[in-house]
Formats: sequence, structure tokens, C-alpha cells
Amino acid sequence: MVGAKGSSVRTGTVFYKMTGSGNDFVVFDGRYSSRADFTPRVVRTLCDRRQGIGADGLILLDPEAPDGTHFSFCFWNSDGSEAPMCGNGALCATRLATLIGLAPAAGEVCFATPAGVHQGRVLDDRAEIWLPDCDGPRLLSAVKTAPGERSPMAVSPSVPHLVLLVDDVDRVPLEQRGGPLRHDPALDEGGANVNWVSTKEDGTFRMRSYERGVEAETLACATGAVACALALEAQGLARSPARFWTRTGLPLDVSWERHGDRATSIRLSGEARLAYRGILEAILTDQA
Repeated sequence: MVGAKGSSVRTGTVFYKMTGSGNDFVVFDGRYSSRADFTPRVVRTLCDRRQGIGADGLILLDPEAPDGTHFSFCFWNSDGSEAPMCGNGALCATRLATLIGLAPAAGEVCFATPAGVHQGRVLDDRAEIWLPDCDGPRLLSAVKTAPGERSPMAVSPSVPHLVLLVDDVDRVPLEQRGGPLRHDPALDEGGANVNWVSTKEDGTFRMRSYERGVEAETLACATGAVACALALEAQGLARSPARFWTRTGLPLDVSWERHGDRATSIRLSGEARLAYRGILEAILTDQA
């Protein structure tokens, strides 16, 4: 058994399919579903792209939240594992919370995550979130890089990332490189998301990401954009604000301030689009 006996998501439950620059999520309103319903088996079933709804991750907006916040942000990767934070997921959650009445339609949205309290707001068809202060990147010379990969840096804006500079992200053999780098022995226990970044002539950047918990490339990674920005700044290649182009051609924008070895006032903005709303037609349980 992978979770609490009897855990289930009821037939007739409304869900929301959201996308942040192609990083997609199935989202549930915690006023009608409970955290205990989403066991690893249930999450995997819902995120399955052939037999479920299909998503990179699952989000629950839980109204049981600390004082001063509108909801708790609960996130599971598509493999059923929990994660403390997801940038694109948080952008989508910020927007959805204003649409379903968990947060005001205008003004600041405040939500709790295992990575700390985050704030955000809706900007037309985009959203913006503020991330907690972050230590500067660390050069990991022991990472086993391949030809063309250079300056591997570890940085953790709410979740751990490995950033590598390349000449052209399109030429990265991501399917072969993602797995070994994500589990590289030089990383802390649990590994990290992996991001490759290249510069554009106009001063913006392109990026690709291999995300843990999905164990494959995702079309966008918002905390990865923050990690890339801080890693590039450390090499003298970027300054705030910075724009990163995702695989869908949609931008993620990052701004920050530098105070000694820490990045502060980190802001991240990107697409937060409600693709559709649906109703589950089958009871999903934790039974085999």
C-alpha cells in the first residue's frame, strides 16, 4: 500500500488543467478534496498522459493554511513524489486562487509551501511570485560534464538546481545527459533539476530543463530560470532583470537584488493560463 487505506478522489470532483509556458499541471480545490486523497498511486494515475488527465505535476490548493496566507500550496511530481515548491506551479496556483475565490481577484496573494511563505499577484494573462532569499551559486567542478558543458553551478531558489552553460541549448542531447547529471555524485542527496542555458545576441537567454520527479525534459522550469539567472550573474553574464525563453517560445522573467552572497527580492513572472476545467468520471482509489 502506498498511502492511507481508503484514500480516494471522488467521481464528480472538479479539476483544473493549467499551463505555465508549457509546464502543465492538474489542480484541485482543497475545499472539495483533501490532501490525504492524493497518494503516490493516485497522483501517478491522474498525471498519466495516456490513461489519465496528463500533467508534469499535481497541485492542491489547501485552505488549511497559516494565519496571514490564503492557502497552502501542496505539490506532487508526476511520479507521485512530493516537492517543496514548483515555480510554474506556483504561478498557476496564484492565478487559479483568484479565479475560484481562495484569494482576492486584485492585490497580493500569499501562500504557504514547505519551502517557505511566498507571495504573488496576477498580471493579465501572467502571474508574478516573490521567492525567499537565496544563497549564491556554488561552482561544482567535480560534476561530470560532457564536451560543450561548462561552469556547472549549484543553486537552490526554493528547490535545488544544477546549471550548465552551453553554446546552443538545441544541441544538448538532453535524453542522454539529463539522468546522469540529475543524480551526479557531486550534488547533495536527492540530486537536482538540471538546466542548460545559452545566450542570445539580444541579451536574453534560452534554456532547457530536465526535472526530477518527472525524470524527463519539461517545456519550462520557472525556478530553473531563477537558478540560471543567479548562476549567470555569478559569471558576469547577466544582471537583473533577465529574460529566459522556454521551449514553447514563451518567456520567464526574473529580477533580483544582490546583498553580499545572497540574492534578495527575487521576483519571477510568466504565463499562468487556465487551459480547461473538467470533472472526474471515475473514482480513483489507492487500491491496486
